[in-house]
Amino acid sequence: MPWKQYNIKLVMAGEVFSEEWRNLVAERMGSENPCNDFASLYGTADAGVLGNETPLSICIRRFLARTPAAAKALFGESRLPTLVQYDPNSRFFEVEEGNLLFSGDNGVPLIRYSILDHGGLISYAEMLEFLANWDFNPLTELENHRGINQLPFVYVFGRSNFTVSYFGANIYPENITVGLEQPIIREWVTGKFVLQIKEDIDKNRFLSVVVELAPGIEYQEEKKSSITNSILTQLLRLNSEFANYVPPQYQTPLVELKPIGDLEYFPIGVKHRYTRNNTSK
Repeated sequence: MPWKQYNIKLVMAGEVFSEEWRNLVAERMGSENPCNDFASLYGTADAGVLGNETPLSICIRRFLARTPAAAKALFGESRLPTLVQYDPNSRFFEVEEGNLLFSGDNGVPLIRYSILDHGGLISYAEMLEFLANWDFNPLTELENHRGINQLPFVYVFGRSNFTVSYFGANIYPENITVGLEQPIIREWVTGKFVLQIKEDIDKNRFLSVVVELAPGIEYQEEKKSSITNSILTQLLRLNSEFANYVPPQYQTPLVELKPIGDLEYFPIGVKHRYTRNNTSK
């Protein structure tokens, strides 16, 4: 399909995605301005839309994706959350022990309502001041200044129960996803994987990543090596805990490539889980 001629805009909701994924989709649909052509919504069935991406929030998130140290300093974790703006006149947010609470005048009024989302709040002024300290000004990046509103920001992480712990380092599915969304690699895989910690016969722990191959792609040792290197490179770039806590000899993940629809790891028609926390031989 000649997607570019249709001038497609995307509105999305759901799980956190990477900026590499946004780049990939933008490339395939012919978008030349991802800041204006995408909008992810943060919401819940109980209260509707709570916040949404704007060209400003997307511009900032794309900078943070390129600058993991800044993202870690801002959000406190080695993963990139969803970043949106919200209107405090219609939704009031609070943070309690890292959990987001919101109040809103709905059909059934919601007061300090929690849906167990982990995240935080940043005012418009605080955000621009923080970015200035990293020599970045999003206002100059947005040439036409469309979508610049002086509204506060709310950030939301994916659920933390999908994290695995390895040598004391928290490893998130988002870290692995970026490795699979690199050029060339993304043509070989579906994007599905299973992350887990296993033990060998000597009880040495190792990081296992089982990856689903795309339709028509056959196993090759060269592909496995390239995927392994890509995942390791992005883990070291994005996750400072992994880079500093995990001994170098244990950092390279053991990658397995499985055909699409593999019954053990990728059964068709079943909601996929990206991590398994059981340790096994």
